[in-house]
Amino acid sequence: MAAGGSYSIVEYFGGDDGYRCGYCKHENGNFSHGMWSHTMTVQDYQDLIDRGWRRSGKYVYKPIMNKTCCPQYTIRCHALNFHPSKTHKKTLKRVNKFLSKGEMPVERCDEGHEGEPMDSVHEEGVRPPPEDPLKIDHSEVQDIATSPDTDSTNSTAPTTPREDAAPASAEKTSSVTPKPGKGADPNRPQCRKAKDIRKERRLQKEQQKQQETVSSSPNPAPSKSPSNQPKSLEEFITESLPNDPLHRLEFKRFLCDSPLEAETAPDGPDVGYGSFHQQYLLDGRIVAVGVLDILPSCVSSVYLYYHPDFSSLSLGTYSALREIAFTRQLQQQSPKLAYYYLGFYVHSCPKMRYKGQYRPSDLLCPETYAWVPIERCIPRLEISAYSRLNENAQAGDALALKDLGRALVLHRRTVMPYAAYARKRKGLNDEKEVEQYASLVGQTCAERILLYRA
Repeated sequence: MAAGGSYSIVEYFGGDDGYRCGYCKHENGNFSHGMWSHTMTVQDYQDLIDRGWRRSGKYVYKPIMNKTCCPQYTIRCHALNFHPSKTHKKTLKRVNKFLSKGEMPVERCDEGHEGEPMDSVHEEGVRPPPEDPLKIDHSEVQDIATSPDTDSTNSTAPTTPREDAAPASAEKTSSVTPKPGKGADPNRPQCRKAKDIRKERRLQKEQQKQQETVSSSPNPAPSKSPSNQPKSLEEFITESLPNDPLHRLEFKRFLCDSPLEAETAPDGPDVGYGSFHQQYLLDGRIVAVGVLDILPSCVSSVYLYYHPDFSSLSLGTYSALREIAFTRQLQQQSPKLAYYYLGFYVHSCPKMRYKGQYRPSDLLCPETYAWVPIERCIPRLEISAYSRLNENAQAGDALALKDLGRALVLHRRTVMPYAAYARKRKGLNDEKEVEQYASLVGQTCAERILLYRA
């Protein structure tokens, strides 16, 4: 139960049937456990995603890792220690160039690196339960909070999956057969690699810029970062933007409809916890909307949709970098909020490996639910799509189910432990289903979340 006295209420659906996979397109190779969340506290959801669950709307699902065709590992980035990669820097410079000069890139730079499909197969065949357990007598169940069932996700921007920038494509090599000759001319300089030439040109440009700065400013302002330290993410985001750019990019955040209840805490961020729409407004026009869950320990990226006219700006990558910077900002207000969750990392699907570029990051072990640095996980995943990532063979699930009788259920508007419910409902054969649910959510969540029983 949350600090405010409210409960999470779920209905468990099991996971015996296979569905079409959105990654490899296997018709019935995707297997996951699922439950419908009528309402959920942010702490309960934080604990669930730390056990491999993830929400899509109000449907919360957990892949059956050793059975599904494309195992999906929860991935988190250490926001405070994050340093943008070369690809990330290019994306930030591309957006800043568009904002300052209005130059739109012609080519798509993130082709083939789309994120999790919006038409999530995890929800295939799933419909809201016909009976709403929230319509209960509050005199019998204390402090069960209800949230208005409104839809605030409508936007003028068409929905598009989150996409990330791809690394620069390999240089084209000539297929022309060289003519026979006497070999290299010793009197001519050796052929140089294009990479070395680009590196030399870049150094020359940097030296030229430094000379121009010294000559034009006798007392230059000190740099935000020492000369021997790399620039921070925030510096890259604001780099090269003039005082009067051609375009202006603004951000607005609104609470949006989700099973998560909006909460505030004395040691929490100023915006509070819950689900938010982060709108990207270009000259007052919405061009993208990111859906974020702000939780006690992290910012969790749900999805992004944006206007296709701006796809060449790699807004998927740009928004992720902005969200990491936002996480760092929130951490200054709430010290324990230090991680950025990117959803699932799917190593068996090459186009989904881009999430591993946000370093340092960890993957969640599907057996012990311990976090393992991604560098130690990759060699194991190269061998097998499914792997126990925790290297400690003796380690187990610290929150494993130990006492099913203590799991809470909601039956006929009354909260009770499963042991009391089982005594009332003698002869009802649902113990196996309830035990499976409680094992998946863990002992702690099983004792807090209400499992609805008709």
